[in-house]
Amino acid sequence: MKKPISSLVKEYLRTLKPCVHGGEVLDAAVKSGIKCEDLLDFSSSVNPLGTSKKALLAVEAVFSQVAAYPDSASTELREVIAKHYGVAVENIVVGNGSTELVYLFAGSFLSEGDLVVMAAPTFGEYEGAVRRAGADVCFVRLGDDQLLDVDAFIAKLVEAKMAFICNPNNPTSLLVPSEGLERILDVALELGVLVFLDEDFLEFVEEEQKFSFIGRIGKYSNLFILRSFTKLFGLTGLRVGYGIANKEIIDVLMRVKIPWNVNCLAQAAAVVALGDVDHLKKTRDLICEEKAYLQKGLEGVRGFRVYAPDANFFFIDIRESGFTAAELTQKLLMRGIMIRDCSSFKGLEPYYIRVAVKRHEENVQLLRVLEEILGKVI
Repeated sequence: MKKPISSLVKEYLRTLKPCVHGGEVLDAAVKSGIKCEDLLDFSSSVNPLGTSKKALLAVEAVFSQVAAYPDSASTELREVIAKHYGVAVENIVVGNGSTELVYLFAGSFLSEGDLVVMAAPTFGEYEGAVRRAGADVCFVRLGDDQLLDVDAFIAKLVEAKMAFICNPNNPTSLLVPSEGLERILDVALELGVLVFLDEDFLEFVEEEQKFSFIGRIGKYSNLFILRSFTKLFGLTGLRVGYGIANKEIIDVLMRVKIPWNVNCLAQAAAVVALGDVDHLKKTRDLICEEKAYLQKGLEGVRGFRVYAPDANFFFIDIRESGFTAAELTQKLLMRGIMIRDCSSFKGLEPYYIRVAVKRHEENVQLLRVLEEILGKVI
């Protein structure tokens, strides 16, 4: 070709870069020379007990269906989700992981030049989806307490078409107070601004139903709520997410999404996982107990400022430790432990890390290695 391929790419896509994520075990294995199975991954905030055994059996039971196309509408799964939350099937869309739905929502409703409001820091794929749609981003910096400045966020909605809110936020693990979130939604509804509310980590929060806005989709016709089978349910590799909103929004997304976006194995596993009450209870009990244990231990590490988490992971300021996040991440990796260096999050200095809650023996090992490297608070 006479023209370089780069000249054929849409102009607003030429500078896009892949978002950095935790859980990159293969990459960590290559960098460290340690086998994947010997690495402890605290960088990915998923169920420490793994996948429900009942869900894995459900996967085995549908192996014979692999030769056929999956149900493009994910009908059975949508029916199960709808019953679980007391909404209609028409209020549910299922995606190939929650991230597909982030991109689907942005791509369906945004045009080049539109403005989108989001916090900084927050989950990086929101910005990626918005930029890919050709829209612009207005970032609202979190306060010194790492909480969303509700008044500043509302002030930016006047010129916006859409807003993204992660609750609890990633990477801070902190909830937006319900009254503040309701104020944002009221103003957004009045202004005609679409709100994408990511509740992926809310299932790890005590009194989850108290903080969820799923029951208010009838009041807020502009609201789309994201949920996932990745975090609590541990179907990370199968990629299943879902969204809940009024029928008008869901109709658009069902028309725009690619066909057969969720494979038959993932659909079957998700149907069973949602109903495995015993596995979910064991997970929540473990998280509750181990979060308290790990918080006490992390607060005892020299140079750590630990933010009390609402979700299943810790956000930590390590500037007093003598290390940057990148340096400490590398030191831990060479000891077989992965944590999340948060330097790639917009709006953060290079001194923040994120650490997931895992099983007790794994949490003990993390604390032991941290104390060997940094020492304890005297």
